[in-house]
Amino acid sequence: MAVLRHLVPELRLFHGEGSLAALPGELARLGSTRAVVVCGASLARDAGALQLVQAALGERCAGVLACVRAHSPLDAVQAAADGLHALRADAVVAVGGGSAVVTARGASILLAEQADARQLCTQRGADGMLRSPRLLEPKLPQLVVPTTPTTATMKAGSALLDPADGGRLALFDPKTRAKAVFVHPTLLQTPPCTLVLSATLNTLAMAMEGLMSLRGDPFSDGLLVHATRLIVQGLQGLGQGEGAAVRNDLMFASLLCGHGTDYTGAGIAIPLGHAISARFHVDNGLANAIVLPHVVRFNAEAAVAGLEQLAVAFGQPARGAAAAEAVVQGMDRLFAQLAIARRLRDIGVTRDALSALAEVSMDDWFVRDNPRPVRDAADLLAVLEAAY
Repeated sequence: MAVLRHLVPELRLFHGEGSLAALPGELARLGSTRAVVVCGASLARDAGALQLVQAALGERCAGVLACVRAHSPLDAVQAAADGLHALRADAVVAVGGGSAVVTARGASILLAEQADARQLCTQRGADGMLRSPRLLEPKLPQLVVPTTPTTATMKAGSALLDPADGGRLALFDPKTRAKAVFVHPTLLQTPPCTLVLSATLNTLAMAMEGLMSLRGDPFSDGLLVHATRLIVQGLQGLGQGEGAAVRNDLMFASLLCGHGTDYTGAGIAIPLGHAISARFHVDNGLANAIVLPHVVRFNAEAAVAGLEQLAVAFGQPARGAAAAEAVVQGMDRLFAQLAIARRLRDIGVTRDALSALAEVSMDDWFVRDNPRPVRDAADLLAVLEAAY
């Protein structure tokens, strides 16, 4: 019998209309008197939403940094780090989607480590192995008020966009995990449906790759199967007068997925999606949705057990070799209902860019854990060509 270790990081989750009332107590528990809100410009313009958070913080609010941009580019993260220093922050409250959460974490790392992000990120050594430097300096406590169903809420990694080459700078520090998460129904209604859809598609890719992984356990499988069910059900109602219940369910799916994938490997859909979105300025979720069916087929023989669970979650029970096609058919129906792009060429990706996309994706940490070993960039290129 295999040895099982399932160590759960601290999580303090507050949900519902009164969730933000817990903010002062959580800051007091952390010894914070100067919390700084990190958010995007659109949320900062929504006076009602921002006021909810500021009112809850009261005198503990030391300021607002509305510098978050999509994909967390390095210059925006550095601006946030400079702002945290200028405001003498002793805690960070990230309000928004994945970019807000990642920007807050990344800024806290840059502020504490006082080094270039390119020196702090995961790098490939001379032996070809990827390694993450240990980031030893204490970090500002992170509190998260999520508005979109992003797995970033639960994570300790921060993937920043390097504007110099469009690559990802992956910073990993367990000390930047959220100390507390506050899910407020009013704030869940602030982002447009398109952002909720993109974040949910990204979460779906994470859940599916987690279940296809060869490193899961019964706890993570349970979390990820239920997350996938919630996503499939929620996406069918998204944008059709869905009300608060659907967004609430999708938020919980992202929290379940964020937790569950801490115990699994990943795969190649996320790296390919990151490379495509960074170079062609499309949402990660949409890029992931386009490559996912082809990633499933690539992994079909290596991930039968996970694909059988996914087939059930998609309402397409199948066993053995039939599971992969059952999952693909489930995705096809769901994505057709959502009327999203299905081919890379439909979102502006050019054929002559495919080789470069495959090459840059090889430097992503997730590739090493794909259930079917990736021999070289040619394997990734074949998946991209199938998706083109």
